[in-house]
Amino acid sequence: MNWAARIWSRTLRSSFSTLIETNIEKPYYLVSVACGFPKNILRSKFRLGKFGDDAWFITSTKKADVIGVADGVGGWRSYGIDPGEFASFLMKTCERLVQCTHFNPTSPVNLLSHSYCELLENKRSISGSSTACVLILNHENSTLYTANIGDSGFIVVRGGQIVHRSEEQQHYFNTPFQLSLPPPGLDNVLSDRPESADTMNFPVEKGDIILVATDGVFDNVPMKLLVDTLSEVEGEEDPVKLQMCANSIALIARSLSFDSEFMSPFSINARRNNINTMGGKPDDITVVLASVVI
Repeated sequence: MNWAARIWSRTLRSSFSTLIETNIEKPYYLVSVACGFPKNILRSKFRLGKFGDDAWFITSTKKADVIGVADGVGGWRSYGIDPGEFASFLMKTCERLVQCTHFNPTSPVNLLSHSYCELLENKRSISGSSTACVLILNHENSTLYTANIGDSGFIVVRGGQIVHRSEEQQHYFNTPFQLSLPPPGLDNVLSDRPESADTMNFPVEKGDIILVATDGVFDNVPMKLLVDTLSEVEGEEDPVKLQMCANSIALIARSLSFDSEFMSPFSINARRNNINTMGGKPDDITVVLASVVI
């Protein structure tokens, strides 16, 4: 009798343990890829994490997956300053700080702020300006935390529709919010704080497709075309197929940016601001594409 009771007890414990394991929610992760083009391919040298004046990063820890893009403001070139260096330093520092013990997987603003502070305190002065967009998928609660400064941004597609998107921040037409460090003697420069970023947080679902991109994409590719293209890879976990989709979006953006007869999103916005223009907007293009998986 005792022998039978012991077997029954073990069976119950085993069944209960299996039930608990079945009900435990597995964390969500990102499978991420990147693609892009510099505006002037012939004059640009290839550097990992850069497309012209754009910069990007993809990194992960046990706590979170993190992706980001930044767009160096091209106007600094007329002052003899490389616009891409500011954006590149900002993103590379973010990537490194994610691996530090004080990294907070719920605050992309803190990540940007610490990166920006390092830039300001750098012994080698890196002047310039940049927009920035950083996303953190927290593994603990499967929540996506976002921070966007300027006109780079993101969209999340689910079921063939946009369920979340960033808000573009502009001081006035074609003058986005930006983090800045002017050279000595140049004071009248637009400069926003990392804390001014538009922030969001929301739970993700398995199969969600996330596009993070610079304005070279959003200024040239109609939103419907973006959503239709992204919908084709909803639920996709194969990085090769995701890479093909990212390549396709980047190629579409580049092609349309040099089409002088295309009524681009940029041209539509320009006309709303009483600027009569037509065609795409040639620019650096950066696409970071991520799929939410278990």
